[in-house]
Amino acid sequence: MSFIPPKEGYFPITTVHRGDLEAAGFDTTAVDDATMADLAGKMADAYVENAFWIDLEIIAEELGIPYRAAPGRQ
Repeated sequence: MSFIPPKEGYFPITTVHRGDLEAAGFDTTAVDDATMADLAGKMADAYVENAFWIDLEIIAEELGIPYRAAPGRQ
């Protein structure tokens, strides 16, 4: 994946490709771009709802990104 310059401070996390579906065993011969866009949107929603915040904290800590000073946080 090539680097896409951030817009308004946002950085891309990932993409989804028909090849990803094929690698998981799906037949993509009839999958159109609208279906791929729907899949990408639903995957983004699922990631944010299920793992994004957990992964964000774990990986930020691994990278040494400090927390802001806050009451009760050491």
